[in-house]
Amino acid sequence: MIFMGARPSYDEYFMEMAHVVAKRSTCLRRKVGAILVKDKHILSTGYNGAPKGLKHCEELGGCKREQMGIPPGERHEICRGLHAEQNAIIQAAVFGTSIKDSVLYCTNTPCVVCAKMLINAGIKEIVFSGEYPDDLAKKILGESNIKIRHFNNNKKMPSKQENYIKN
Repeated sequence: MIFMGARPSYDEYFMEMAHVVAKRSTCLRRKVGAILVKDKHILSTGYNGAPKGLKHCEELGGCKREQMGIPPGERHEICRGLHAEQNAIIQAAVFGTSIKDSVLYCTNTPCVVCAKMLINAGIKEIVFSGEYPDDLAKKILGESNIKIRHFNNNKKMPSKQENYIKN
């Protein structure tokens, strides 16, 4: 086996995996992948899409939120799908895996619903590559003890913690 290129950092490795997981998404608006990691080991993965065994939006004639003209980050209750972070948390629970003190690698920042779940699940850090337009999520995460880091284009970026409003 020939080794090509530099060995990726753990951040590069896990973020690339989150992007691969996102390819399984059935969401028509946004493909999101999430990986929960602890001590450099993957605990769980998740991508956004309809609940297990149910029809996907594509099979039902399209995205209801898109058809109603609802902007991203609003009216989550109308969405048929679960978010990637929710599915990662659920998969860990199904298999009896504790995610307390783990790190979430996610292709997007969490929405407010996911942010509250991640806080209560005891996640210690969120590493993300893309923004999701949810100011309340940023405010709530800013009040939490979760460390937030932006990772983009396979390069470590300065912390975006300042965007998460601290009380």
